[in-house]
Amino acid sequence: QVQLVESGGGLVQPGGSLRLSCAASGSIFSFYDMGWYRQAPGKQRELVAIITRGGSTNYGDSVKGRFTISRDNGKNTVYLQMNSLKPEDTAVYYCNAHYPYDYWGQGTQVTVSS
Repeated sequence: QVQLVESGGGLVQPGGSLRLSCAASGSIFSFYDMGWYRQAPGKQRELVAIITRGGSTNYGDSVKGRFTISRDNGKNTVYLQMNSLKPEDTAVYYCNAHYPYDYWGQGTQVTVSS
C-alpha cells in the first residue's frame, strides 16, 4: 500500500503558475507509475498527466505545453508544474499511484480566477 498527500493548491489569477506536490509513503515509490487527475464540479475525473516508473510522460490534450509532471524518487514525491493557468483549469487535483492497484490522495483545490 501507499499513502499519498497532495499540497500546493490555492487561488491564482489567470496566466499565473502553481506547483503541486504529492508525497508518497508506505511502499517503494520507484515501483509506481504516478499521475495527476482533476475533477471539476459536475464533470468526470480526467487525466492531467502521468509519469511512468521509467520516466515517460503523457499529458491530457488540454494541458499540453502548459503543465509539466516530474518525479523525485529520492524524495518519494511527484510534482505538477502548472503554467499559463486558465479558469477552466479550476478543479480538485488528485494524485494517483498505480502498481498494480490504484491509490489516490485526498485532493487539493486549484482555483483560477481574477
